[in-house]
Amino acid sequence: MAGPARIGTRTAVVLTLAVLLAANLAVHRWPGRPGLLTAVVGTALLLGVLRWAGGTRADAGLAPGTLARGARWALVLIGLVAAVYLAGALLPATRVLFEDRRHEAMTGGEVLFRVLVLVPVGTVLLEETAFRGVLYGLVDRDRGPVWATSVSSVLFGLWHVLPSLGLATAKPALGGTLGDSAAGAALAVLAAVLFTAAAGVLFCELRRRSGSLLAPMGLHWAVNALGYLFGFLLR
Repeated sequence: MAGPARIGTRTAVVLTLAVLLAANLAVHRWPGRPGLLTAVVGTALLLGVLRWAGGTRADAGLAPGTLARGARWALVLIGLVAAVYLAGALLPATRVLFEDRRHEAMTGGEVLFRVLVLVPVGTVLLEETAFRGVLYGLVDRDRGPVWATSVSSVLFGLWHVLPSLGLATAKPALGGTLGDSAAGAALAVLAAVLFTAAAGVLFCELRRRSGSLLAPMGLHWAVNALGYLFGFLLR
């Protein structure tokens, strides 16, 4: 018996965006532990869409032959981020950048849960599978890496609109620069979108050069998780 007919790339991209929109709204509505289920289910659905479109593990950056190379890239990148964060924490001029009001009520156990569970599963797994795995792989097959990087990175920036709505309030350094007005809050969101879109370009290039999704996963985890850790230790 013949299997289900494959879908085209455009249809697959539309389905991917629908999954991401639902996941973004769900994570924003139910953050924290409930978001873990959203991330796992969303990841499975996204990989299902890729497979339905005829995609392979290599299209997602998960080909078995590239995993060891990707893991080596990830370890090096984690070490570099840790070194940069340590230097920033030791310098008075940059230490203020770690201040975050969201850390004030956290316990050590909560920070470790974020570092070891929420960030790798609730953030990195879903976002890297979506943007540097499925979306990148789908567009790259039809239009090449430049288009794949552009589409993935723009959408990655827009993904961060909802999470950045309270950024100016949470980050004293940012709030002090942009102010407490509605305009300041809007500028903070715009800055977050532009910054994450630029980060998306870097993540895509890491995926392309290493051939593995593990490389951007490692950098993504390090930036987020070590940011929580250093922010907690320096509060």
